[in-house]
Amino acid sequence: MAAALVEGHSGVLVIEGEPGMGKSSLLGEFVRRAAADEVPGCRVVLVRSTPGIGTRRPYGPVMDALHQLRGQDPPARSRRARWGRVAGRSAMAVAPDVLSAAVPGLGMLFAAGREFAEAAVTTGSIPGDSLAPMQTTVTQQVIELLLEQARAAEPLLLIIDDVQLCDVTTLELLHLLLPRLGDEPLSLVLGLGSAPSTAANAEAVGQLLRVWRGDHRELLSGHVLRPLPVWAVRQLVESRLHSHDVPADFADRLAAATAGQPIFVEQCLRLWRPTDGADVPLPHDLPAAVGDRIGQLDERSRELLVIGATMGEFFFSHTVAEIVGLPHSQVQDLLHRIEREHGLIRERHAADVPLWASHLHTDWYDFEHRILQYGIRGRQSRGARLGRHARLADALRDLPGSEALPRELRVLIADQLYEAGRARAAQSAAAHYELARSVAVNELSFTQAEQHCCTAIESARLLTPGTPERDRRLLESIELLLSLTEVRWRGGTTGTGGSDSSGTPDIDSLAAEAEQAAHRLEDRLLIARATLQRGKTLMAVRGLQPSLAKLEEAVHRARAYEGPGRSAALFVAMVEYGRQLPKRNLVAGLQVLLEAEELYASDPGLGETGNPVLQHARNLNEMQIGVSLLDSGRLGEARDRLVRCTDRLRADPFRAELPIALNYLAQLHLATGSYTEAETALRDALGFEEDRGGVSGWHAYNNALLALCAAHDPARRPEALERIRAAWQETEETWLANLVPIVRNLYADVLLYLDEDPNLAHRLVDDTLTETRETGMVRSEIAAHSLRSRIRLAAGHTDLAIQDARQALALLAEHGDMPALRTEEVLHDAARALLGCGAATRRKSSSSGPVRRFCARRTPSTTPTCGAAS
Repeated sequence: MAAALVEGHSGVLVIEGEPGMGKSSLLGEFVRRAAADEVPGCRVVLVRSTPGIGTRRPYGPVMDALHQLRGQDPPARSRRARWGRVAGRSAMAVAPDVLSAAVPGLGMLFAAGREFAEAAVTTGSIPGDSLAPMQTTVTQQVIELLLEQARAAEPLLLIIDDVQLCDVTTLELLHLLLPRLGDEPLSLVLGLGSAPSTAANAEAVGQLLRVWRGDHRELLSGHVLRPLPVWAVRQLVESRLHSHDVPADFADRLAAATAGQPIFVEQCLRLWRPTDGADVPLPHDLPAAVGDRIGQLDERSRELLVIGATMGEFFFSHTVAEIVGLPHSQVQDLLHRIEREHGLIRERHAADVPLWASHLHTDWYDFEHRILQYGIRGRQSRGARLGRHARLADALRDLPGSEALPRELRVLIADQLYEAGRARAAQSAAAHYELARSVAVNELSFTQAEQHCCTAIESARLLTPGTPERDRRLLESIELLLSLTEVRWRGGTTGTGGSDSSGTPDIDSLAAEAEQAAHRLEDRLLIARATLQRGKTLMAVRGLQPSLAKLEEAVHRARAYEGPGRSAALFVAMVEYGRQLPKRNLVAGLQVLLEAEELYASDPGLGETGNPVLQHARNLNEMQIGVSLLDSGRLGEARDRLVRCTDRLRADPFRAELPIALNYLAQLHLATGSYTEAETALRDALGFEEDRGGVSGWHAYNNALLALCAAHDPARRPEALERIRAAWQETEETWLANLVPIVRNLYADVLLYLDEDPNLAHRLVDDTLTETRETGMVRSEIAAHSLRSRIRLAAGHTDLAIQDARQALALLAEHGDMPALRTEEVLHDAARALLGCGAATRRKSSSSGPVRRFCARRTPSTTPTCGAAS
């Protein structure tokens, strides 16, 4: 890998092995040789994910690598020097702070993002479709900083050991980085523990590797570490025991007893003594070998190591001293003697201690291997272990030099409280909830916040049912989790791991649990907020009609509340209800939206607070009014509102809602035949989202609309197919419930117009019809029937086409005009199907009044309008 990198060929090497196969030792030896100039032509940087902390530390390994590279830089007046000063001056530095110092202009954007996140967390209403891009921006800028470091000198080989312990944001970064490696002087080596139980994110790593093997096969290579062959065990015995009289068959017996597992071989070699003579005892399995080594310790030493192993794969001497009640210096001496005489643990050199722990006045010890730590941790009863976890949490707070607790230390404390069980459940719930808020607001790391929310909920459920503390802890953590994950709700789950058979929480069950807790607390504001959240989950799980009933209830509850925060709660509820109601009743929905606008204008507290959440709701409300006016045929008013809204959003530093506003503006241009203006708006929206990176449901929708426009130009057929396929793939990844059927219908429409794969088009429409009957998305159901009527008519199945046309007309007659659906087009498609039967008498008797009137005033066109009706 290093040689290929020097020659200009970048890539990723995954070294995989079961625990104890020597993966970390192999990577460490390679780095040692690189430091001895045995790997010429490239720089080598090794970072490891810290057990326990690793999965909760945003961009942890990459930030560690950047910190190492900062130390290699000569003093310079560059952006690398600026970020180096920020990263080096404080253990508390987080990615946005480092990036703000490195990239001019980002500080203002991150400040706006933090203000948005703070307001959203406080109000319990986080628009995930607006906040998620901020995390993508952070990720993209970390990538740029890493690539800049790679280009600054010799090619860079970055080794990340125990990648399964990485945080989710680092995995997302690696996924976005991989496609760019081919043109950059950077290669990656990833050490992967293959046992799925080694980390909560091991499954995510496995999914990522499967995607890479499919999409980036040319960049990816792998190697699985196998057991040591007999000759290697012989060589190891000879090198380790060359000065001792070892029985001739010892190496062969050792290889047979251990099956060549390196960690097992190592434990047996550690147990060997010259006094063993010819009869060398060999443990029957690895746990026995670990037990034999621990058995050589005195009682006091075993107690110290049990406490350390209870803390985790590493521990602090001061923390152990606090628990056993001995002077710190005495414990330091005892641990040093254990390392010298028995091994088992290793003191970490000061240069290798992470920046966040460098100011703590304590020795840092690592166990030789996690298998040792597991074995020692298991040498205590469950009750003793719970008690030690509780005392560890208290002792970690009292570390010298920890007055301002770094986040990593707060994570350690929170995890010890969680492991302490029911006795510390309230403290665990509080600690993890505060961590969730902190990483969301300060670090703009929403995926990490989700994990802390899940733990907070789990701890809160251990408290006595019905108590106010339990209800409040549950309510605040569930509200935050659902808000953070809203943009990714699919199949009724948050996608973060949890309680149902598939391993993910049922979002509606969570929302119902929070709603019940709010009612028990008898807090009217919290009840209104929980009711609103329940309305949103019902939309994703049970469809439109149950959701509308609950959203209407949320409006009534907010209106009935008379305390502080009433106007904000009512405005947010009205906007959400007004955005969904037009899907069932366009006129009533527009009326609610206009009432919400009047409330915003009449209450100075709403417009003057500068609350980003309220500003976001105002933007959504104005956009929805504009598109509802369009759907109502009031084109001039719609254009004025949408142009005014998009102009204001372009001047906003965050511009979160701009792609949505441009989508609505493009729909208006399409409806009036202004195709050039429509394409300009769609390309602006796509370019904006592509610049900030990441997948987005609205990016997919805009791409699908542009694909439909391209389909009308024969010269752009390849572009149309490429865009619509990419749009559907992105829709499947994001799965915004209200956009899925629209993009799926657009996919079928493009295929139909290009006469490309009619079977796929038919399947797509069938899927939409199946889905919309469950969700109540009538507008997409009508559009799907019209589409299927056209597909069947093109295939010569006139009778079936007429059935779909009649069903579309019946639904239209029942529900009236609907958003994102052009009544005239539905009538047009129905007329074509009915006229296509070829029998004048049947045509006359079958055609409804609206179709006859439509046919009388307009000649049927074979070219459908390029718009959102599909």
